[in-house]
Amino acid sequence: MKKLAVLLLVGAMTLGTVACGTTGDDGGKNTQQGSESVNQDTQQESEDVNENTQQTSDAISTEITEANDILANAWKEYNAKAGDEMKFSIAGGNVESMIMDVPAKFDVTLEGAEDALVSSYCIPTDAIAMTDDVATMTHMMNANTFSSAAYHVTEAANVQTVIDNIKNATLNNQWMCGFPETLIIVTVGDDYVVSAFGNAQLIDTFKTAITNVYGDMANVVVEEALAR
Repeated sequence: MKKLAVLLLVGAMTLGTVACGTTGDDGGKNTQQGSESVNQDTQQESEDVNENTQQTSDAISTEITEANDILANAWKEYNAKAGDEMKFSIAGGNVESMIMDVPAKFDVTLEGAEDALVSSYCIPTDAIAMTDDVATMTHMMNANTFSSAAYHVTEAANVQTVIDNIKNATLNNQWMCGFPETLIIVTVGDDYVVSAFGNAQLIDTFKTAITNVYGDMANVVVEEALAR
């Protein structure tokens, strides 16, 4: 009887060991699979973070500290997205000291600068007086093919007046050396105004560029064909 009891006890212990061993084998597989899954997830998350970081580093900052930021960002976006047939050389800044290939600050305080701004970018002197920062860029071969200026309006309450002044001056301008086809005026934020006139396709591509960069901050408030 005692021998039978011992045999039964040994058998139960053997079965228990086998059962634990089976559980241990499955558990090991599950643990390994879980570890592999965690490693894969961690690797994917790391790749996603790296990709997002790269996208962020490549993105154009929409922070505006001066009028030239807007033109520089729009021009960068223009060249990144436009086809080769839409690309052209520009110069920026004051007529006497233009900087090649980039938009640049236009210093209105220099002798003759205000008159040049009026004649080249169609902004009346009354509207210039409402601004305190200007940047420009223009087509290297023909200003009427593409010209653009960005203005910081000193008081946001005067933005609409500046827009109206630029629009009326551009529509009534006496053009020389070719005739621009389209005028756009875009507001960026509460106190920046950007005007551009020239070839219809170039202006449309520029409009897309500036709205791509600034999104809801940018509003196209004027878009008109210029009558010949």
